[in-house]
Amino acid sequence: IEQPTFPKITEMCVKMIRRVNDEEGIKKLVNETFQKLWFTPTPHHDKEAMTRKILNITDVVAACRDTGYDWFEQLLQNLLKSEEDASYKPVKKACTQLVDNLVEHILKYEESLSDSDNKGVNSGRLVACITTLFLFSKIRPQLMVKHAMTMQPYLTTKCSTQNDFMVICNVAKILELVVPLMEHPSETFLATIEEDLMKLIIKYGMTVVQHCVSCLGAVVNKVTQNYKFVWACFNRYYGALSKLKSQHQEDPNSTILTANKPALLRSLFTVGALCRHFDFDQEDFKGNSKVNIKDKVLELLMYFTKHSDEEVQTKAIIGLGFAFIQHPSLMFEQEVKTLYNSILSDKNCSVNLKIQVLKNLQTYLQEEDTRMQQADRDWKKVAKQEDLKEMGDISSGMSSSIMQLYLKQVLEAFFHTQSSVRHFALNVIALTLNQGLIHPVQCVPYLIAMGTDPEPSMRNKADQQLVEIDKKYAGFIHMKAVAGMKMSYQVQQAINTCPKDPVRGFRHDESSSALCSHLYSMIRGNRQHRRAFLISLLNLFDDTAKTEVNMLLYIADNLACFPYQTQEEPLFIMHHIDITLSVSGSNLLQSFKESMVKDKKKERKPSSDEETESDSNSGSGSESEEEASKPRRLRKRVDSDSDSDEENDINAVMKCLPENSAPLIEFANVSQGILLLLMLKQHLKNLCGFSDSKIQKYSPSESAKVYDKAINRKTGVHFHPKQTLDFLRSDMANSKITEEVKRSIVKQYLDVSCFAENL
Repeated sequence: IEQPTFPKITEMCVKMIRRVNDEEGIKKLVNETFQKLWFTPTPHHDKEAMTRKILNITDVVAACRDTGYDWFEQLLQNLLKSEEDASYKPVKKACTQLVDNLVEHILKYEESLSDSDNKGVNSGRLVACITTLFLFSKIRPQLMVKHAMTMQPYLTTKCSTQNDFMVICNVAKILELVVPLMEHPSETFLATIEEDLMKLIIKYGMTVVQHCVSCLGAVVNKVTQNYKFVWACFNRYYGALSKLKSQHQEDPNSTILTANKPALLRSLFTVGALCRHFDFDQEDFKGNSKVNIKDKVLELLMYFTKHSDEEVQTKAIIGLGFAFIQHPSLMFEQEVKTLYNSILSDKNCSVNLKIQVLKNLQTYLQEEDTRMQQADRDWKKVAKQEDLKEMGDISSGMSSSIMQLYLKQVLEAFFHTQSSVRHFALNVIALTLNQGLIHPVQCVPYLIAMGTDPEPSMRNKADQQLVEIDKKYAGFIHMKAVAGMKMSYQVQQAINTCPKDPVRGFRHDESSSALCSHLYSMIRGNRQHRRAFLISLLNLFDDTAKTEVNMLLYIADNLACFPYQTQEEPLFIMHHIDITLSVSGSNLLQSFKESMVKDKKKERKPSSDEETESDSNSGSGSESEEEASKPRRLRKRVDSDSDSDEENDINAVMKCLPENSAPLIEFANVSQGILLLLMLKQHLKNLCGFSDSKIQKYSPSESAKVYDKAINRKTGVHFHPKQTLDFLRSDMANSKITEEVKRSIVKQYLDVSCFAENL
């Protein structure tokens, strides 16, 4: 048996081929490279060259086992499509050679499996060869027609390893595609396939059952019409379920269900799988019976979704998902809507059940997409004069109505703590958008939120959806940008593993990039949209907006770390920070001063003698209070020691604090927005190296070209608003008002005063 190709060559091929869907230039280069490498006909006498080619292809397929094979399908489709109208078809000829030689290699590997020394290696190569044949079959099943009878015996493989199961599943998938294309296959061959598949369905687990039932569906529905054979199998499992249901209804505490749990789980799954591929309400199955099979199956499966055992519930939901593919209208049933929506929206519901409901919706949409694509291909072949759009609209109308029922709950699943739930929710939304089943604007803020997910694959997928929406609907992203930022904060809250730590708005890696940097990069190109977006974010810091402090920190983090390119961008932010602070900052300080003075005067009503004394000293008293409330740097210092000055300042203000603590807490909360803006301005100034004069001279009405120069970012400049972080970590807003808390708030007041002085 041949030695494997060099790992480095395989690795290079894997890296190149994954870029088959890049921009046109790279796509063309990838297609040309692999056409020369793999899909150019090999001279018949050059067996060595063909062997190298086979080994290289199967090595690459084996290396991509965990990441999927979309690249291979796309590459093969691109190359075959490029020569559709050509008289000479080298790619087609090369594919025929490859398929024929892959089959030869499979036979060689099978013979060598008796050699115990190489059994593991050759078993892996056998799987890689059969997987590659399946990939060819998906794109050009005609290539495998003459080899179908060679593949059939592999259905009887004795399963002892994972590779053995993969052989059976891939062979079943190949025969599913190929057998319907065979001209006059022998009855013995077809009967053998049916019997082999049925034995596998009865004997093995979910994955094997799923692929074998699917293959049986293609063979029976399209070739043999052996409906009685399938009907008998269905009744076997349906009858078992009905019996177990009756026994459980009679005595819910009976141990019968527990004792028969493996049979129950298999029956739930198999009944659903059979309903996916066969319509048992056809006369071919049930004869003249008036019983509605799909309703009976729905009733039976729904019963077990209410079972106390989660594993039973999960299998029942899997069965329902299969049945809905054959009968999508069942998803409009009230009990189904209640089941799906309650599982998705209930925060205490099992993660496994949530994932299974999302998987059901995902599988339905994938199947519907495949069905519509096949219908389009079939109609183009036989009836070009028909209105294909109308045909598609009927099917997509059903899908659209179904997705409208469950859309809100699927979108809300983006805020789940478990990444697996978010993953499947995103898959469902991506499929829904790609098929045009809903208006995309309602998904934009959720996709912006998912663009901040810690898992690169998920945020890349969400970002790609936003790019596609932006191409088709200009302005939608900008319209929902602020809502998306707020939702992204909710996502970060959900995935924050330590609730005591404040949610931050930048990535905790070397880049320290803003979590919403992709959103900003999409908006920044349009000056009007960019400015409106930045102003909307800065308006959230206004005390009238009543934005929670941690969200303000999150937004400040993003503003501090956005990928600014020109000087105009940070200067515009700093300009509007000054405007906000000149109003909100002054009002905040003034209201704090007034609360101190007023409350102090109202503490008790003075006597007439005290009033006289008070009148004579009124000037000095008010001066004292006013002096205490001034920013420390505006007051005359006797002692040059700054620590001593600060302590004196704090003590002076402490004497004027009111007994009522409400104004203190209110100030502590509201002042965080002011402090964050002050810190943000200082950060941007340090980051970009702006002088005070440059900041003061900036005018937003100036021509864009004036400030169009690139930013020279300084390295090692980080945004660290210590006061706000301390405020959140100490949970000051809900703390008991102790002397220490009061001192902390007073220090905060003096910090705001000090910063305001330096504006």
